[in-house]
Amino acid sequence: MTQTLRHDGVLIIGGGMAGLSAALEAAPRRALVITPAPLLEACSSAWAQGGVAAALRGEDSAELHAADTLAAGAGLVVPEAAHALTSDGRDTIEWLARLGAPFDRTSDGDFAVGLEAAHSRARVARVGGDGAGRAILSTLVVALRGARHVTTWDSARLRDLIQNAEGRVIGALIEREGRLVRVLAPAVVLATGGYGGLYARTTTPTSLIGEGLALAWRAGAEIRDPEFVQFHPTAINVGLDPMPLATEALRGEGARLIDATGALLLGREPDADLQARDIVARAVHAAVASGQGAFLDARSAVGEAFPAHFPAVFATCMRAGLDPRFQPIPVAAAAHYSMGGIAAETDGATTLPGLFAVGECASTGVHGANRLASNSLLEAASFGRRTGRAAATLETSGSRAVGALASPSDLPTPALQRLRATMSSQVGVVRDATGLERALEEIATLESQAPGTLPLLAARLIAESALARRESRGGHFRSDYPDTLPQARHTVLRRPGSTDPTPTRKEEIPA
Repeated sequence: MTQTLRHDGVLIIGGGMAGLSAALEAAPRRALVITPAPLLEACSSAWAQGGVAAALRGEDSAELHAADTLAAGAGLVVPEAAHALTSDGRDTIEWLARLGAPFDRTSDGDFAVGLEAAHSRARVARVGGDGAGRAILSTLVVALRGARHVTTWDSARLRDLIQNAEGRVIGALIEREGRLVRVLAPAVVLATGGYGGLYARTTTPTSLIGEGLALAWRAGAEIRDPEFVQFHPTAINVGLDPMPLATEALRGEGARLIDATGALLLGREPDADLQARDIVARAVHAAVASGQGAFLDARSAVGEAFPAHFPAVFATCMRAGLDPRFQPIPVAAAAHYSMGGIAAETDGATTLPGLFAVGECASTGVHGANRLASNSLLEAASFGRRTGRAAATLETSGSRAVGALASPSDLPTPALQRLRATMSSQVGVVRDATGLERALEEIATLESQAPGTLPLLAARLIAESALARRESRGGHFRSDYPDTLPQARHTVLRRPGSTDPTPTRKEEIPA
């Protein structure tokens, strides 16, 4: 028998930076945080190396940061969302610092900042060179454990959303210690992360397979731009799954991308390797596909300073048997960030009453077709705070759930590995109609063997949207449609009002 728990507060699914920020800011309202793994494990926030982007210097401004964000997003950034994000920049950094985040400082005590690709100013606040994600998330975990209004369920998993007759989300079905618990709450916040784990080559935890996205779509929430996946150009290519990351900050320090012959991949200009990530990722992908390979050469730019300035990357390389002080690092492009997701406002509100989404599972409009480096941690903390405050204002509706709840089955591991290989080969850095159709055929075959599984549903949303977008824009590159259309339009998906599992594509909405 399924247990029912009534939680008079905010139910938050996810223990990354977005979810924990929301939980802290929900105070004094109670917050229950559900995380499938112990805090600090299996979430992308803890793996982020670069830092948090914010206008922190006198020569910089929130307006310049917003302009860079709009330029990187290739026409699909929502200007109001970008300005909301960048205006929150300094306040968000200072909030994290007050909680104890040990940001690198200058000799006069100000925040030390670095330069990353497509930023017109140095504005990335770092921790220990390349340890921002884990250090900041550790700070939030300490704050969370000291917050009396927050309860955490570790090793618990979202299995379904609960709705009433009007479609309002009134809770979630949680699997905990082998039992199902029906948790009813006035507000449910999805902070479930992205879908990089659907790819065989990924820098994200492999457990992030789009389950939150799929459940939100199945409940009737709008999904926006799921075809836009950012591929990081410098995943360390040493046979690990997931692939370790060589932070973009290395190229900010002057490291260059070369092939096996030593030829520069992107040209001789000093800033050639700091172009937008989609451009650099395609250059790396082409070099690997050609057999020449791609390597990040930091020997001159960083050299002996590697252990002190980039300790995480240095340790990863040394464990793999290469010394980046004297050897170029083999790299490949890998799925890194999900720019599309559940359509949400800057306060996390989705198109379904009672349901909020924040962090990488959400599409708030700040990333568009190509995320600006280090904006993701800023979004997670800034919009996480906004979401926690907004969700805390909702009151219990008193309505009852409708329909029988059944926990969806998991996709068997062999089928998941087939799916991941297909997504990387056919829905990856370079796409075309033949490959996308082949991917959809494979998804259909797997669906016949494991119907209703959430990873296949998420993969279908991505692949069908990629097939329908007949242009190249930002992280979505079609070799058969290499040009960018004059009018930028969002893809918006909503489930049809039937049992048909195929997503519907609404008329594309101009950006």
